[in-house]
Amino acid sequence: MIGMVLAAGAGRRLRPYTDTLPKALVPVDGETAILDIALANLAEVGLTDVVIVVGYRAEAVEARKADLEARYGVTITLVHNDKAEEWNNAYSMWLAREHFAKGVLMVNGDTVHPVSVEKTLLAARGKADIVLAVDDVKKLADEEMKVILDADGHVERITKLMDPADAAGEYIGATLLEPAAGEKLADALKATFEADPDQYYEDGYQELVRRGFKIGVAPIGDVAWVEVDNHDDLAKAREIAVTY
Repeated sequence: MIGMVLAAGAGRRLRPYTDTLPKALVPVDGETAILDIALANLAEVGLTDVVIVVGYRAEAVEARKADLEARYGVTITLVHNDKAEEWNNAYSMWLAREHFAKGVLMVNGDTVHPVSVEKTLLAARGKADIVLAVDDVKKLADEEMKVILDADGHVERITKLMDPADAAGEYIGATLLEPAAGEKLADALKATFEADPDQYYEDGYQELVRRGFKIGVAPIGDVAWVEVDNHDDLAKAREIAVTY
């Protein structure tokens, strides 16, 4: 199993930082960026081969690649998304299909969370071939990527477009993918972005569920984390990143 980070996004709501940097390289603790935390977490759980999907301002990640490898003891492979500023991340994830076919622990490049999330996902191996990290403690609103579970505790629905009161929790942008899921996921992602290139990779998960695939969840407990979409989120990230 390897690590994977989706870091192709532009993060326009974080300007002026993202005038010259991808969202994943926005600093959250001194010179420590979101990507630094992701790599440190993956390395701590022994996932030292890491694939990073880059797109917007990819040259900034390329320039830091050697330093990141030395700092965290990882080997980084970059996958380039040529449509990062045009299409959503279903396509971005699909581009890494040959890598997630090996089995990956994948994290979004805009999520600041402690290493306990990675540990929780790895402890859930065997629960299903795809397991999503879910916050079932946080009070939900309209913007979150929410999940509804079936009677057996598998994902029935994953979307932002649901009543928060109906949701079992929020998917936090971290997934465990076993090799057995690789080909089926790649096919579902392809169908998803071909139907609408503006769709999320989570819509690919929903397509898998529609096809009868069982996706499990791993509750992360009451931990401090944040998806960094705007300057308010960034302020929260800077408060919690120093506590990890």
